[in-house]
Amino acid sequence: MTDSRKIAERRVRVASLAIAAAILIAGVCYSSWVLEFFLKIDVDPVNSFLSELDAEGKPYRAIFATADKIVGAVLMPAAIGGLLVFPRRRFTTVGWVALFCFGAATIADVLLPLKDCTASDSGCGGGSELFPQLHQPHALSSTIAVTSIAVATFAFSLAAFRYHRWRILREAGLVVLAVGSAATVWMLVADNLPGDYALGVAQRIQVGSMSLWLITLAAAVILEGREWIDPGD
Repeated sequence: MTDSRKIAERRVRVASLAIAAAILIAGVCYSSWVLEFFLKIDVDPVNSFLSELDAEGKPYRAIFATADKIVGAVLMPAAIGGLLVFPRRRFTTVGWVALFCFGAATIADVLLPLKDCTASDSGCGGGSELFPQLHQPHALSSTIAVTSIAVATFAFSLAAFRYHRWRILREAGLVVLAVGSAATVWMLVADNLPGDYALGVAQRIQVGSMSLWLITLAAAVILEGREWIDPGD
């Protein structure tokens, strides 16, 4: 093995570890919502959106907003690093770009916080809406974030099967994807039905699956980096 090859492999190894660490941090920070069970927050987890935790005027907004900022701040460079370090293939490229968009949209969520309003507030969609907050600009950034992470998960999952790489995403990642997809369907269907269907629980399952998938992706990046520089591969 030549010295130049050794140097190249060392750079790939260090870069893959840095990318994985950033994604891992994002996954942990994106689960900051679990703090609602330990802090004195007047929010019903069964019938509330997680965006209400860092809505304007909430006592612990700084904590949750900071966590979201960290998610975006580490994911965007991690996505760029993934594009530069690993071989560019159709599905993985889509995945990295979607992951970048997810990071950017998460920061936008912080910059466009949810207004602290109630269902009786006419400026929030009227009293007939189960979730009047959906009529706020914050809903757009949240929709972009959820759509982006969904595209990323499906793209990397397809890449795992299509290219026979990213093995852990074909196993644990697929289970997490299935759980998150089920929660998303739950939300989409229930939100258009009369009555209360515990949308807060559905969203927490959805977001929790996103965090777990990011952690799984971090592990996949480490394994992929090792396999890619293995001379016997």
